[in-house]
Amino acid sequence: MSVLEIPEPSVVVLVGISGSGKSTFAAEHFGAYEVISSDHCRGLVSDDPNSKEATADAFEVLEFIATKRMRGGKLTVIDATSVQPAARKKLIDLARSQDVLPVAIVLDLPEQVCAERNAARGDRGFDRSVLRRQHQQLSRSMRGLAREGFRTVHVLDGVEDVASARIVRQPLRSDRRDLHGPFDVIGDIHGCLGELETLLDALGYTVRRDEQGRPVDALPPAGRTAVFVGDYVDRGPDSPGVLRLVMGMAAAGHALALPGNHENKLVKALRGQKVSATHGLDRTLEQLASESEEFRRAVAGFCDGLVAHLVLDDGRLVVAHAGLKEEYHNRASGRVRSFALYGETTGETDEFGLPVRYPWAEDYRGDAMVLYGHTPVPDVRWLNNTACLDTGCVFGGALTAMRYPEREVVSVPADREWYPPAKPLHMPDPDPQALDVEDILRVGGVDTALRGRITIRPENAAGALEVMSRWAVAPQWLHYLPPTMAPCATSSRPGLLEHPAEAFAEYRKAGVSEVICEEKHMGSRAIVMVCRDASTAAARFGVADGLSGMVHTRTGRRMFDEEQTERLVAAIAEAVGLAGLWEELGTDWMLLDAELLPWSAKSEGLLRSQYAAVGAAARADLAGRRSVLEASAERGLDVGDLLERVNSRADDVARYTDAYRRYVWPTDGLDGVRVAPFQVLATEGAGHSDRDHGWHLAIADRLVAAAPTLFTTTRRVVVDTGSPESEAAGVAWWDELTGAGGEGMVVKPLANGAQGGARRVQPGIKVRGREYLRLIYGPHYTEKENLERLRSRNLGHKQSMALREYALGMESIDRLVKADPLWRIHQAVFAVLALESEAVDPRL
Repeated sequence: MSVLEIPEPSVVVLVGISGSGKSTFAAEHFGAYEVISSDHCRGLVSDDPNSKEATADAFEVLEFIATKRMRGGKLTVIDATSVQPAARKKLIDLARSQDVLPVAIVLDLPEQVCAERNAARGDRGFDRSVLRRQHQQLSRSMRGLAREGFRTVHVLDGVEDVASARIVRQPLRSDRRDLHGPFDVIGDIHGCLGELETLLDALGYTVRRDEQGRPVDALPPAGRTAVFVGDYVDRGPDSPGVLRLVMGMAAAGHALALPGNHENKLVKALRGQKVSATHGLDRTLEQLASESEEFRRAVAGFCDGLVAHLVLDDGRLVVAHAGLKEEYHNRASGRVRSFALYGETTGETDEFGLPVRYPWAEDYRGDAMVLYGHTPVPDVRWLNNTACLDTGCVFGGALTAMRYPEREVVSVPADREWYPPAKPLHMPDPDPQALDVEDILRVGGVDTALRGRITIRPENAAGALEVMSRWAVAPQWLHYLPPTMAPCATSSRPGLLEHPAEAFAEYRKAGVSEVICEEKHMGSRAIVMVCRDASTAAARFGVADGLSGMVHTRTGRRMFDEEQTERLVAAIAEAVGLAGLWEELGTDWMLLDAELLPWSAKSEGLLRSQYAAVGAAARADLAGRRSVLEASAERGLDVGDLLERVNSRADDVARYTDAYRRYVWPTDGLDGVRVAPFQVLATEGAGHSDRDHGWHLAIADRLVAAAPTLFTTTRRVVVDTGSPESEAAGVAWWDELTGAGGEGMVVKPLANGAQGGARRVQPGIKVRGREYLRLIYGPHYTEKENLERLRSRNLGHKQSMALREYALGMESIDRLVKADPLWRIHQAVFAVLALESEAVDPRL
């Protein structure tokens, strides 16, 4: 029996003359979708699988399908004769273009057997000379298949060998998704054995020594595994000692090791190839000269046998010496290995004569965390879910490890500067925070946990980018935009457009048994990010403006200037401390959803230009009309109906004016400004949508108690949707709020995320008061004909937007809590603003 090991993914090229049984073999050993047949492709383009004229078009189709499968990391089997070198070269080049290993399986059957099989087939007539020519071509090719570029060549010699063959699929050497850690990923060592021992001790490893006192292994704690990113040698004081320890840990199963570019060069030197003994290689060769020949051979074999990158923990972690862009993960080719060892350069040199490296991490958009070394940096910083762990130990910096999955950085300082750096340690200052419309357009939308893929129209995305790039706060502060809120179903009650009974009925129908009715403050929606201090803001969010937080609007614009922002955030941070919430929630930062009062604090211009102007114009107009009509009545004209209408309208205008004046009071800077928080969106390591709204409002009450002149309470009532008495109490409370001039209330599932996040259950429904709605629909909306017209308004689109934007908001919070790259958080934030561009009545 022939056991054929096939790397997965790979391109398997079946090689054999017509009639050798390639299609039968493929059907027996591979899945129906894994096999791409040239005959089938001929049939696709010509309706005739035997058409020679269709061959060129058929192979275009074959190559197109094969490319798509390879890009998806799928095993791909090519069922064609492939006896000619030119035909095989196209397939080898295709595999290389996708960084997939090409494998040949040769079915070498006697020409006579193939001729008899072809004769037995009624759909195909092959001249014997064609088979003879194919067989000759195959025979000439047999010895050169490996030289052509096939990584593996399997030859099945004869009918019995083909019949007994068994396929065994082998993952690539880089594919260690079965290993789940936890891991301790250690950066470039460069011969610094003392620092390595110190770091292992700090990580909880127990170093074991041989009879000569040399470290030869290190026992890990709690089942952990060390992962070395390479560059064990050169420049430092004891490269052989580092190699001995790393090799011993790898042999004992206590560590995984990857090669660095310095090991690659060392192997060449140890095997007698001509290399330049620069960048510390001369030191390593000198140190190795005092070691045994056996040890040097072991070093060469160990370093040469290392796989260039590793994919771990179900694909969630990738480790490579110089990093690895997403399309190279778990791929195998010369350029993948080169990238993993050396990175990619721009072809330029810097002022120190060193190559300028392409900043691949700035463009990285993969889900997997990538940890790497190679280019020394002063400290570890996250960039798009990647981190460089080479902190320049040999240059006098530090030796660093990253605990995975904890994301904890552990560093020990260098004992000294062992080798002068060619240039000072530095960290490039890229702008990975910049909003990029392609982050949405290239995938057609945003994937969310609550509602799956949410599609974003390109034109809306472009408009949102324009708004955010011009007016939004610094991207590092922009983690969440609140969703629009759905209005309740239209009420049929006399004189009313909205009423709580409709909201209660909707939740009751959805199976939500308890809802909370929260007072709706008439102010400006404010998202408050507050950090304990500026150092927390800099460390956690990468801001460099010295602020300890930010307050922005629902469209991402700054609420106040820098000085006022810092004053407000500092006051909020102090209140959080006084309330004991930093310690209780185990956090140094907090993201709050709130309302900022009064409305006039941020909307005075709007009040003057729109609401006050309308009120003043209407009062002047109606006063003039009333004067004319009253004079006409005194002359005996019958203008009673007209005068009654004017007086009614004047009453409407007075109510309209009273409605907005209730939300205005004098402020001076921040004096007089009040904050009404109603939800704790996130803290370090935790989103809080799983906590009921009672918990959130209790936190808000503690802030009010801590700073009563800064915070204001959000009043609320809990309603049982299965109890008419409870619902009646909720309605009575709404009547009380709106009768006193309040805006109304928001009805939410009390359980918050447990039910509010369900696919079709609204997270909140606003029920606005009769008088407040004059500001929305105009002073005279309650006139019978106007009210009837408004009752036919279409709420469906607005309700859909509310659900989609809520899902996006929760997605951005989840990504923030997981410390995802900022571009992924911005994907969801940006999409909320894009949805706001959809054509929907803004008054709803």
